[in-house]
Amino acid sequence: MIGRMIWLTVVWFAWMGALLFGSAGTLAWVAAWLWLLEWAACGIWIGMWLWRVDRGLLAERLAPFAPRGQSRWDRVFMVAVTVAWCAWLCLMGIDAVRFGWSHVPLWLRVAGAVGVFLDIYFTRGVFAANRYASPVVAIQRERGHTLSDTGPYAYVRHPMYAYAILLLAGTPLMLGSWWGLACVPLMVAGIGWRAVKEERTLVDGLPGYREYVQRVRYRFVPGIW
Repeated sequence: MIGRMIWLTVVWFAWMGALLFGSAGTLAWVAAWLWLLEWAACGIWIGMWLWRVDRGLLAERLAPFAPRGQSRWDRVFMVAVTVAWCAWLCLMGIDAVRFGWSHVPLWLRVAGAVGVFLDIYFTRGVFAANRYASPVVAIQRERGHTLSDTGPYAYVRHPMYAYAILLLAGTPLMLGSWWGLACVPLMVAGIGWRAVKEERTLVDGLPGYREYVQRVRYRFVPGIW
């Protein structure tokens, strides 16, 4: 399993690097190298931690994005997200480096790097509270799927999505792309749509989730939504 995690990290690093540097037209893009290294290092750190504390969840996170029980709409959503993510990275390479349209101050670039790290760090808390935090929407009956309502789940129903906003905002800031940042509201709306659809699946198939929705009122940010 560790070997698969490292292999997938290498493949991810190479593919994301190809998109970023290919669209930028150069390998001399320090911010992109730092972003890739930050993600790779933090991803391996989280993976090694899961190897020690919850190998079942690690296996779930490393599984293909089309497991048994995944809804068709979620499969379509995952394909759309993958295409949008790749296009987004290319847009930022074109904007920030190839044509140099954007000029983001250094302090905002640093803030973006901090946001990316905080997303990954806080996601560890999500994994600690929810051993069924799969990347796809499906009731994991074969793993004895039960309700998770402790840790960050005591405050919002989708903490991983909430933390993802830090990544989505932090990435274009770190890479120096205002055009990339302009795409973030649409991307947040997309994960908001998925959260609503996911809740319908959980209400129908996960015991106690209907009561949980009534008890924890907000999806992403307490007091807002």
